Amino acid sequence: MTSPGLRTTRASAYRAAGLVILAVAAVVALLVALQLGGGAAPLLLSDPGPFVRWGLPAARMVNNISAAVMIGSMVLALFALRAGEKPFETALDAASIGAAVFTVSSAVTAFLTFLGAFNVQLSLEQQFGEQLGRFLLTLPLGQAWLITTIMGALVTILAFAWRGWTSTLFTAGIAVASLLPLATQGHSGELAGHVIAVNSILLHTVGAAVWLGGLFLLIVLHRAKGIDHTALVRRYSSLAIAAFFVVAVSGIMRSTVGLGGWDGLWTPYGLIIIAKAVLLGGMGLLGAWYRARLIPRLGGESASRWFWMLVLCEVALMGLASGAAAALARTPPPTGETAAILKTPAELLTDSPLPPEFTIDMWFTGWDIDILWAMAAALGLFFYLAGVWRMRSRGDRWPIHRTIFWVLGLIMLVWVTCGPINLYQDYLFSVHMLGHMMLTMAIPLLLVAGAPITLALRAIHKRDDGTRGGREWIMWAVHSPFSRVITHPFVAAGLFIGSLWAFYFTDLVRWSMYEHLGHEWMVIHFLITGYLFVMSLVGIDPVPYRLPFPGRLITLIAVMAMHAFFGIAIMMQEGLMVAEWFGSMARTWGPTPMEDQYIGGGIAWSIGEIPTLIVAITVAIQWSRDDTKVQRRNDRHADRTGDAELEEYNAQLAALADRDARQKAREG
Repeated sequence: MTSPGLRTTRASAYRAAGLVILAVAAVVALLVALQLGGGAAPLLLSDPGPFVRWGLPAARMVNNISAAVMIGSMVLALFALRAGEKPFETALDAASIGAAVFTVSSAVTAFLTFLGAFNVQLSLEQQFGEQLGRFLLTLPLGQAWLITTIMGALVTILAFAWRGWTSTLFTAGIAVASLLPLATQGHSGELAGHVIAVNSILLHTVGAAVWLGGLFLLIVLHRAKGIDHTALVRRYSSLAIAAFFVVAVSGIMRSTVGLGGWDGLWTPYGLIIIAKAVLLGGMGLLGAWYRARLIPRLGGESASRWFWMLVLCEVALMGLASGAAAALARTPPPTGETAAILKTPAELLTDSPLPPEFTIDMWFTGWDIDILWAMAAALGLFFYLAGVWRMRSRGDRWPIHRTIFWVLGLIMLVWVTCGPINLYQDYLFSVHMLGHMMLTMAIPLLLVAGAPITLALRAIHKRDDGTRGGREWIMWAVHSPFSRVITHPFVAAGLFIGSLWAFYFTDLVRWSMYEHLGHEWMVIHFLITGYLFVMSLVGIDPVPYRLPFPGRLITLIAVMAMHAFFGIAIMMQEGLMVAEWFGSMARTWGPTPMEDQYIGGGIAWSIGEIPTLIVAITVAIQWSRDDTKVQRRNDRHADRTGDAELEEYNAQLAALADRDARQKAREG
């Protein structure tokens, strides 16, 4: 039997070995990939010097790894550990340290980026400070690094000082959001496929952070007291599988944009991508093998030793991949850039060429894939069908029509965000409005009918060890004070109709056109507000409060009237909305911009009311069925009691009548 002291020494050795292996592998991969791709080669003009050329990718590599420790530690803690206990505190300590390194490395990277971009000489003069200040405060890249550094410092403080369930979830959200500024700047807008590249970078970074950071925390907690290590490893393995899928798909999409074609695979850029793909495949095979073979036998000493040896191998592969990724960011892709003087007006505004005329066949063949929503739909479909399969495998039933509604809703979501509507919405206001109406009304109607929350609560296993899994987090979300506010029928209706007016009659619509983040916010916001409104009226998923059926119909009628008035207001506009955008595309086909805007208003007024009418019919049907259920319940109660209440009531009436008759007889 192994002594406690020996176990502690062995655990410390594993942790030290993991850190050393990660650092050495990352540095070796970085040096080799920079040499291969020429990412640190001297520039012909305005060369910043070897310190910046080699220091910038090294600082970025440290930044990526520390971001993984920051995010992955909190995610695994939220999903696999108990708040208030020593392992949870250790996880947040690791996250805080990772955030501190992330903050410092972000500041260093920003400084080196400034030196490399402007080729200025380091000095203590006022002019140097003014140049640095202008870079950080006025240029988009400098602003991104400044925001990232500030958010990293905030996460450092919060992870150290604020350690409850909810506070850690909030801190983890800020940590993930700290990656957004750089994701939007991580791909040149001059290259084709800008939207795909930006979303792919974000998904790839977050997925890799959860994977690597969780593995790092797994090593830190090796043989720690108060943990069911087998359960911890199983839960991490579930997260790692999802992260592997996200990293693989986003990596493929990002590589497709950077390579431009098969010929790009044989360039230095392509060879580094091939190396990353081989490393990713190796990590996936290792994970699949130890999940299937070793995790079920982790209680044994031999299996445990083999498992941790494989973990160290996985750390080595992740280190190599991290170094290669940092070098890849400094390696010029083979696709190149298009000179601004050769661009059309549409390309200058959207970074994409003007699509062909919007004919009938384009409704079925036009595609502009948004990897973020394609992946969200794929994961939503997988987890929903997995929940249905789990229920059926244990003998429970789930209505087939709910599955059909959910699948149709996800298909429509993909069609809107990745199909012809996404392809043409930047050029035609009418198409933009049609997509908006489907996002906020048609798609939520189908998704709400799928009752995903009810399915999740029935299908996901309940935990009894004090940790929070998917079911526990869903229950927390349903019963949280915030949920009670936003799911209230009047609040949901106000958000639904109020945000519609606020979006189109303020600069929010302009922000959604010019900024990628604004566009994604628009999709998320209107999808959620539509979902909340429909769920408050016809959903079966649990919510804190629902109006009686007459109140639901009155609320719906009021919203329908305001929605119709909104469409009419758009149609009556005398000026063009976002004129410098929709009026500057130089289209030679389709309606004029003003005619197209009038069509868009008509879509909001007419077609947009169809889902609302369906909701009204659904409310009426549910009301009728509710009355029928009440009557049947009363009938069953009468059958069980033999109409005792009615007979007692009739007896009381008879007694009163008999008393009145006797009183009249005495008076007569």
